Amino acid sequence: MTNARATTRLALAAAGVTVVLWASAFVSIRSAGAAYSPGTLALGRLLSGALVLGAVLLIRREGLPSRAAWRGIVVSGLLWFGVYMVALNWGEREVDAGTAAMIVNIGPILIALLGARFLGETLPPRLIAGMTVSFAGAIAVGLSMSGDGQSSVLGVLLCLLAAVTYAGGVVAQKPALSHGSALQITTFGCLVGAVACLPFAGQLVHEASRAPLSATLNMVYLGVFPTALAFTTWAYALARTTAGRMGATTYAVPALVVAMAWVFLGELPGLLTLAGGALCLAGVAVSRSRPKPSKAPAESVETA
Repeated sequence: MTNARATTRLALAAAGVTVVLWASAFVSIRSAGAAYSPGTLALGRLLSGALVLGAVLLIRREGLPSRAAWRGIVVSGLLWFGVYMVALNWGEREVDAGTAAMIVNIGPILIALLGARFLGETLPPRLIAGMTVSFAGAIAVGLSMSGDGQSSVLGVLLCLLAAVTYAGGVVAQKPALSHGSALQITTFGCLVGAVACLPFAGQLVHEASRAPLSATLNMVYLGVFPTALAFTTWAYALARTTAGRMGATTYAVPALVVAMAWVFLGELPGLLTLAGGALCLAGVAVSRSRPKPSKAPAESVETA
């Protein structure tokens, strides 16, 4: 029991690291995206992440995952590391951050539904209730952060594509983690995504030669921390819980983005933003909670 509790706590801590670093990515993307186009930013981020992950993999001498893991690695690498990152970078150029946040937060709901359909996961009432509360909070945050409401159809479709590929990538990654370590699955998934983005290599070289140092450093940061580290801690936690619960955990991201924008960008959140962030966190707490085990009925004693 002690080992199980320790493992649960480690998985929860790993999920927390992921959520914080993914929230920080929104701040960095805003800076790097001013100098790098969507495809080149994704490629630069993935190459940075793949280099760090590859070095750690060699140091730990983990080698290649088993053959059974490769289907999930390739699918998640193409969908989540590849298409998702390009679509999200591009979508955020076409719509405001609030609209993008609302659409992308369809992802956790899709993860729960796909996990139930393809992985045989259950949908506990607490998970559904928590996701409903968090999604309402995400909508509140999105509305409060939206600008004049002018959103292009292309931008909405790109953000929707990001949500779908994010969900598909998570569900594809889950079974692969039964045949390889979190580091292995993340490293080769990141490498697959980088290979898929290689058509942007020439453009990356051109933009890197003209980009300010701050933008390039932000791109490298995105590769090392929100990608290499955060995706590995995500895989570690995902291997120890359901895809639906992990997806619901990411609803904490909008609340953290609001806090980080306040601290690092001086963007003072309004009451609706704060209320939405609180709802996001409350929903995550509900979705991660477990019902208290019912006490076993006392055994009756027969008398002669």
